[in-house]
Amino acid sequence: MSKHVVVGSGPVGTATVRELVAQGHEDVVLVSRSGSGAEIDGVRRVALDVSDADALTELTRGAEALYNCVNPPSYDVWSTWWPPVATAFLAAAERTAAVLVTASCLYGYGPTDAPMVEGQPDVAEGTKGRLRAEMWAEARAAHEAGRLRAVEVRGSDYMGPEVVVSHVAQVAARAVQGRSVRMFGAVDLPHTWTDVRDMARTLVAVAGRPETHGRVWHAPSNAPVAQAQAVADVCRAAGVAPARVRPWPGAMLSLGGVFVGFLREMRETSYMFERTYVMDSAVTQRELGLAPTPWDEVCRATAATAAPGLARV
Repeated sequence: MSKHVVVGSGPVGTATVRELVAQGHEDVVLVSRSGSGAEIDGVRRVALDVSDADALTELTRGAEALYNCVNPPSYDVWSTWWPPVATAFLAAAERTAAVLVTASCLYGYGPTDAPMVEGQPDVAEGTKGRLRAEMWAEARAAHEAGRLRAVEVRGSDYMGPEVVVSHVAQVAARAVQGRSVRMFGAVDLPHTWTDVRDMARTLVAVAGRPETHGRVWHAPSNAPVAQAQAVADVCRAAGVAPARVRPWPGAMLSLGGVFVGFLREMRETSYMFERTYVMDSAVTQRELGLAPTPWDEVCRATAATAAPGLARV
């Protein structure tokens, strides 16, 4: 019996447990603070404080892999929330010999105008980017020292099933109702989007392949699409006319950040939508044999989540 422990019951964690079950793994555990949620065939839910290293260790004993698919509750608590959680994952992986498989983002690279590729340095200067870069640096150092096995998968902004808070998904419900929407930054620049199912398939693939460990991999993703075009494609997938997409005024983050913590934290990563933002996943596609979910299907799944029963194209 193969045991896999997935921590984080958001869209990526949920997609990961479903992928594990589909591949025939028999003991798949989905961990969250409450342990609640809709029943998923072949998956058992467990409630656990992920910052409790001892509890996480006990749950992970006997597992082939431990997946870090968690996300802080809000942008403005990253600096205090992540350190004890990252430490707990490292401790559990070292004590149990389970492979530590981390679902991460592109923040560590920092601003760049060139396509992001695996192996380029993590040079982010902002708080969130430095945190993610330091987490991987510590895990990689422990891996290279032989204390544990670690691998990281990075994806761009999420789309797909059950995604509701990413940049396209959070406006999709309004857009498919024919209402105009506003988005941060420039809405006409190329941007990479990652389907959570492709993120999950990559996480599971690297977990079971020792030769992939100790490295960063990019989840297979489609060619970049501008924000406005992505919203239009989601609308078409739902069988409705594309909604009007306008950018928020440029001063919104600066002025709003004075009073609203979330907007203040958004300023650090606003570069993602103010310039071309492209992630290259050619290495993963070539070396792991994984291809991205077709763009039309990504848009259908996003539309179906935004307006269940409406997507029909």
